[in-house]
Amino acid sequence: MKFVVVVGARPQFVKAAVFSRAISERNDKHPENKVDEVIVHTGQHFDAAMSDSFFKDLSIPEPKYHLGLASLSHGAMTGRMIESIETVLVRESPDCVVVFGDTNSTLAAAISASKLHIPIAHIESGLRSNNQFMPEEINRILTDRISTFLFCSSSESIKNLEAEGYPMQMHGRQQSLYNFGDVMFDVVRLHKERSIARYPVSELGLSKNKYVLVTLHRPHLTDSLKNLASAFEALRVIAKEITVVIPLHPRVKAILDKNNLQCLLSGLMIFDPLPYEQMQSLLSSCHAVLTDSGGLQKEAMWHGKPCLTLREDTEWVETVSSGWNRLVGVNKEKILEGWSALERPESLDNSIYGNGNAAELIVGTLVQRFSNH
Repeated sequence: MKFVVVVGARPQFVKAAVFSRAISERNDKHPENKVDEVIVHTGQHFDAAMSDSFFKDLSIPEPKYHLGLASLSHGAMTGRMIESIETVLVRESPDCVVVFGDTNSTLAAAISASKLHIPIAHIESGLRSNNQFMPEEINRILTDRISTFLFCSSSESIKNLEAEGYPMQMHGRQQSLYNFGDVMFDVVRLHKERSIARYPVSELGLSKNKYVLVTLHRPHLTDSLKNLASAFEALRVIAKEITVVIPLHPRVKAILDKNNLQCLLSGLMIFDPLPYEQMQSLLSSCHAVLTDSGGLQKEAMWHGKPCLTLREDTEWVETVSSGWNRLVGVNKEKILEGWSALERPESLDNSIYGNGNAAELIVGTLVQRFSNH
């Protein structure tokens, strides 16, 4: 039994780590019927240091294939990926192709597999922000449509799919919908204590609950100097009250350098991008989170930290309805309004995203399905 697992962006490395761990544990228990896992790294995230630290920190098996496809337009990148992944799939002839999330790598792998009539398992299926100007929204909608196994992170994702008419027929078989929880919750539970011990925030000169953690990288900020300046001006106001910590994304740094806007970083504590476990340690000890990232909205909640999301919409609607997340956009006044109203909810229900064993259940389901063929 062979699964090809395609990754390309850092959040996918996190998800692939716990998926690989589940395969390894399952193989140890059933050596007579092992799963052969073949990892393909498209290279969508181009920073070698950032990628390498994730693979090392999370003990992800070395990819068998490195496609090296980065720094291209959406269309060029996706097209080149489809071609390259198809070559890999023809060579490997897997039983199933496993994809995560909503990146160009996700869609390209799904298209390649679909055209070769190879079943697709889409992990994080059913997410909807209802913002079709986001490339990720298009990627996730199209990937869901051609997948065989749709593994959702929550009951809300199941509802989204059912409202769109799922399950449907794909390659003559009925699609299967599952809600086993969020594989990223698995990873946070596995690494939280080790992260805190390995990367104490005091080593960065920080004290518990005395700083806010900020990440920014999405095109609605990076493609607009006005929006970028507005967001950073709000952060500089907040920094007068509390330390603002920003692991600066390479794309944001490049834009600030190119436009001679380094002044926007004045008064902020800036770091290069950090390893996964160090980010988890910072999350566990911060006062609050400000981000435009998808995954960090959930991770903030899992660590019991209130979050302001610098977007007008989110696919992780449960973080908002539970009170742990508030959408504030990129306008300076709206961000500061959200900051002034920030409070920690009285209760935390992490079971919204499962019990921390999603990867184990997903692997078990796939093995059972393909063992019966």
